[in-house]
Amino acid sequence: MESEPLNLENDAMEFDMGSAEEDNLNASGEDLGLQCSSSDLEPYEGMEFESEQAARIFYNSYARRVGFGTRVSAYRRSRRDNSISTRQLVCSKEGFNPRPDNGAQHKPKRQRIVSRVGCKAHLTVKKQTSGKWAITKFIKDYNHELVPPDQVHLIRSHRHVSGPARSLIDTLQAAGLGATGVMSVLIKQSGGVNNVGFTKVDCQNYMNQSRQRTLGSGAHYIFEYLKQKQAEDPDFFYAVQDGSSGNIFWADSTSRKNYSYFGDTVTFDTTYRTHRYRVPFAPFIGVNHHCQPVLFGCALLLNESESSFIWLFENWLAAMSGCHPISITSDHDRIIRSAILDVFPGTRHRFCKSNIFREAQERLSHSLQSFPTFEAEFHKCVNLTETIAEFELCWGSLLGRYNLIDDEWLQSMYDARQHWVPVYLRDTFFGDTSIAKTSDSTNSFFDGYIDASTNIHILMSQYEKATASRHEKEVKAEYDTINIAPILKTPSPMEKQAANIYTREIFLMFQQELMETLAYPATVINDAGSDVIYQVVKFGEDHKVHYVQYNVVEKKASCSCQLFDFSGILCRHILAVFRVKNVLRLLSHNVLKRWTRKAKSDVVLDEDKLGLPSSHNDSFTDRFEKLSLETTNYVKEGVDSKSVYLVAMDALCEASKKVAAAMCGTPAQPLSQDMNKEKEFNLNGNQTDCDDPSLLSQDEKIKELTTAMVYATETCEAYRAKLLSILREMEEQRLRISLKVQSMRLNRIT
Repeated sequence: MESEPLNLENDAMEFDMGSAEEDNLNASGEDLGLQCSSSDLEPYEGMEFESEQAARIFYNSYARRVGFGTRVSAYRRSRRDNSISTRQLVCSKEGFNPRPDNGAQHKPKRQRIVSRVGCKAHLTVKKQTSGKWAITKFIKDYNHELVPPDQVHLIRSHRHVSGPARSLIDTLQAAGLGATGVMSVLIKQSGGVNNVGFTKVDCQNYMNQSRQRTLGSGAHYIFEYLKQKQAEDPDFFYAVQDGSSGNIFWADSTSRKNYSYFGDTVTFDTTYRTHRYRVPFAPFIGVNHHCQPVLFGCALLLNESESSFIWLFENWLAAMSGCHPISITSDHDRIIRSAILDVFPGTRHRFCKSNIFREAQERLSHSLQSFPTFEAEFHKCVNLTETIAEFELCWGSLLGRYNLIDDEWLQSMYDARQHWVPVYLRDTFFGDTSIAKTSDSTNSFFDGYIDASTNIHILMSQYEKATASRHEKEVKAEYDTINIAPILKTPSPMEKQAANIYTREIFLMFQQELMETLAYPATVINDAGSDVIYQVVKFGEDHKVHYVQYNVVEKKASCSCQLFDFSGILCRHILAVFRVKNVLRLLSHNVLKRWTRKAKSDVVLDEDKLGLPSSHNDSFTDRFEKLSLETTNYVKEGVDSKSVYLVAMDALCEASKKVAAAMCGTPAQPLSQDMNKEKEFNLNGNQTDCDDPSLLSQDEKIKELTTAMVYATETCEAYRAKLLSILREMEEQRLRISLKVQSMRLNRIT
């Protein structure tokens, strides 16, 4: 038979065992047309097969027993009819990996692993005149270590999703299981992961292909819908990956606008692809100023490779004007995690805690049955520990008590603890209104609109119904905030101010924190300088201590519980310190605009918008406190030595002269100061020394009286604050003296 020279075009083709032909072949070799049917038979020159495919399957089966992979390599074609007449099958490590081009402009993001080492092992088969195929050359020259039997199932040429496995995967996928759940069933059914015949990645790829087949004719409907929406709304954004075979993403103008208001934290919700549903649908969800889920865009996940997720995240980011979120929450998935790290390198990534708890029920089912109390203690360890040290101690104790220290899944979750355990995430804003929430997943935007019966054809109508319903709920919440005044529970000016600033839902949370301060006394433990450290402990719970650092000049506070960093709402510990310091109103740095009634406006949230004196014109109380602090520090430094004291006195005399000159030289003093110096009022509010009362109109009198009353109130507040401070200092001094006396008595006794 005349043949063309050996063709090397297919040298890079990996041997794929996924054809249906193989499913119909008996592993023992009966259907291969072998002269001997032994499954342990070694290839030899002259061995015949019924077809080229039979030869390929036999050599791959032999390679599995020995411990290496195979690949289809070179071939020759017949000059007579151009059919393949000779085929070379090689070890998967034959040849060498191509060297990287150092001069290439676009370098790959990741270096490929070296998989080819120049192995010479191969087998050549040639078509005979009888129509059968025979081995003409067989070489066993391996230059690498062979893979042991318990690892051979990981070699690519030995991984194959067989016909029965496909049927089972289709059934489990229709029931709503994801790749992890499907693999768990297959491993259990086959008696071990070695016997499954393929990996989780292969299972995921097959399920992706199944999704693409499911989309079918619905693809045309989706594309037409997106084109129509873009024609109606110029700001409607959509993108399709690789024509019609890849992922699809879209975001309407409302979603893009909402992101500009509430895009600090995002949840990539893949619930519908993982359990209970079969719809390959994944929305980007946020939370608005009423604590309601808000939509930032949607995707159809027809391909779940890392490159496809990178494409999806890059297009979503482009639709959101390139503004990266502070934080993002997603499913616990290695591929999604890698894609997020690639596209959002500066964004804090969190795994959805509720999904991890759900996965724990599957992974630890045996332990949960044996130890009914384990699950509750596991949740408590994750949700209620307040420091890293406390979590570490609790985790180790829990695993030791239930003999789970060697559990691989728990060890993997411990290694990833900084991505899902709340105590490691408190320093970043996630929009959760409580650190100790049992679930951190946002109530899904589409709950009640998408279920296992939803197909592609009705998905878009359900999408429109859900967005309309959510919009109506936001309108209702807005109406309630404006028209239904909350019930105030204290006479605190701060509570009244917060009721006018925050939305109704957020105010109720703030009010709860404010009420809790009654049970949280704050004690000074370090007052050196302008930063004062307070210890805040709930009455009767001395083992739970929180520390608040308060700057008396800027009136800024931070707490060890980090609730404000995590949720944007002041905690009870900071509010307890405010109560001690007589801070009666919130300043701009205490309020996160995204939780206020003005969240969707372009107004800059400053003291004017909060109903406070602006920073350039502080209240009398602020001026009094700042001057008192500076004077105290000045006195402490001025008495260190006699020379310093003399310099301080000279400077003080000079300063007093300048202050007196400023007071005399001011053309027009504030009305409140004029009222204090030159006008006195009797108890009835009548002016006693006005030269000509008839010249003042009634409005002017009211204005003057109001100003005088405000000034008197501010003065009282300042004196009250100073008096309380003196009383606290006296009480602390009394305690210190009492302790010294007791100590001296004990020393005498001993």
